[in-house]
Parts: sequence; C-alpha cells; structure tokens
Amino acid sequence: MGKASQTGGVKPMSIAGRFNSERERLLGMTDEERAFRKQWLKDQELAPSEPRPVPEMYKATYNPIRRAYRWPLDQLAKVLLPVLGEERARNVRYVTGKAFLGVMAAYWFTYYFKYNANDWTRAGGWKAFKSREAVVEGDPGYPKLSDRTKPSDYASRGFKDVKMNL
Repeated sequence: MGKASQTGGVKPMSIAGRFNSERERLLGMTDEERAFRKQWLKDQELAPSEPRPVPEMYKATYNPIRRAYRWPLDQLAKVLLPVLGEERARNVRYVTGKAFLGVMAAYWFTYYFKYNANDWTRAGGWKAFKSREAVVEGDPGYPKLSDRTKPSDYASRGFKDVKMNL
C-alpha cells in the first residue's frame, strides 16, 4: 500500500499557468494569453459575501473536547465582533486566552513554591539556597566567619528550628 496523496496520485500543477512568474510574462504574451491572465486575476477576487462560514466545517475540524474548551472565548468573540470587527475580535480572543493561561501558570508556581518547600518533612520540593554576603578586606565585619559552628548546622533543612511539643 502506498502513502496517501492529497492529489489522488496526480502530479500537482499550478492553475496560474506559466504566467505566474514575472520573467515568463516579460518574455512576451499573445492577446489570447493576456485575456487568460486577465480573467484568471479577476477570478481570484473574492465576492463581498466570501469567505462564507460553514458551521459543519467547524464541527468536522474541531473534536468535541476542543470545541468545549474553546466555547467561552468563542462566545466572547461573538459579542465583540460587531463592536471591534473580525480581526480585532479574533486578536482579543487570542490574547485573552493566553493571558488566562499565564495567570493560571503564575498561580500554580506561587502555590507550588509556597507549599512545597524542601524541608525535613518531605523528600521533594524546590531547594532554595541563599548566597553568603561577600565581605572583602577593609569592609566592616571582615573577616566574616561562618554562622555554622557544629556539624548539625549543615543540611538541617529546618529541622533544628522546630519546637517539639511532647
């Protein structure tokens, strides 16, 4: 079995003919070729009613799940269409969806970093380290000694700060 072809096995060809390129047109055209070219250019103009929306095409293109999550912003675009026009309504719909996803991502990151810290109570979570302050000769507090004096001060992950009630 061969691969599926969009042209049904027939080699695709340009409907514009050989006069699609400017070089071919400059080589010279007969009156018949000029008439063909003029008619072809006229045929490319859309009527005022085109392009016509086909609701069945929308259903065939998008599956039910995609139509369901697109529905709220589609309704927004329908409301804005008479006010803003087609292109601006489509742009507002696009930007609104992306802004919503951005806000949701920001909320998710905030929640995750706030409630999933890497401490002694869990194995996972994000580890955040604070760099030591740089102190050079001549600064007050030079030489700055480490505040970690015992081996238990290292890698405690907050365990030493917990007050146990027994």
